[in-house]
Amino acid sequence: MPWLVARLRAPDGCPWDREQTHLSLRKFLLEESYEVYDALERGATPQLAEELGDLLLQIVLHAHYASEEGVFDLSDVYRSVVTKIVRRHPHVFGDVEARSVDQVVRNWEQIKAQERADTTVAEQQPGMAAAFAGLSRSLPALAYAQEMQERAASLGYDWPDVVGIADKIAEETAELTAATDATARAEEFGDLLLVLTNLGRRLGVDAEAALRAASAKFAARFAHVERLAAERGVVLRDLSPAALDELWHDAKAATGRAAPVGAR
Repeated sequence: MPWLVARLRAPDGCPWDREQTHLSLRKFLLEESYEVYDALERGATPQLAEELGDLLLQIVLHAHYASEEGVFDLSDVYRSVVTKIVRRHPHVFGDVEARSVDQVVRNWEQIKAQERADTTVAEQQPGMAAAFAGLSRSLPALAYAQEMQERAASLGYDWPDVVGIADKIAEETAELTAATDATARAEEFGDLLLVLTNLGRRLGVDAEAALRAASAKFAARFAHVERLAAERGVVLRDLSPAALDELWHDAKAATGRAAPVGAR
């Protein structure tokens, strides 16, 4: 693949590829990452190899661009990740003992915390706490919020139990419903989402994956609602709330456990 990329970037290569930069390819890197995620989520094994290849191409492209600039090359990418994984697995490559998964996770988090502590001020994002150094703001919002709170919790900044988080959710919900203008509602809604992601973290639930799954279930159930409406010759927007509820519950009964929970 490095040969392929070099050929595309050659003077007699592809005009489009020759014009691309790190920044111009950002959207493609994100798209390919999500397509891999989608293939995994759907269990689409035949497509997974192709999607992984597309993602790998993006990595090789960026490494090649950096090589052209004299910054680093693909071997540096390999070396960086190998060094990191060896460092974070002292129970495999060193003399640290880890007899359980929990011990491995604790060691991993301690090593990551030390790595963040070793990050220089210049490497940190402006205004960002040292604990969040290296945390990409380009992450999906739920994943970003959950990782941020995971890092804070690793330093002891955490609720003693889920009851405290549940109480905070009730408090934030009350503040949201009491908000009187759009700006305040947006702020309070954000606060509520942040606490909800923290609850997911504490319960071992991936907030991003959970919301994607719930959205998929809602889509499946709503598709059934549309089919029922068409069969009965009714238009959804013309129905009363009671009639909509009836359609929804009929769809819920038909889709069973595959349906979204608590959508209505």
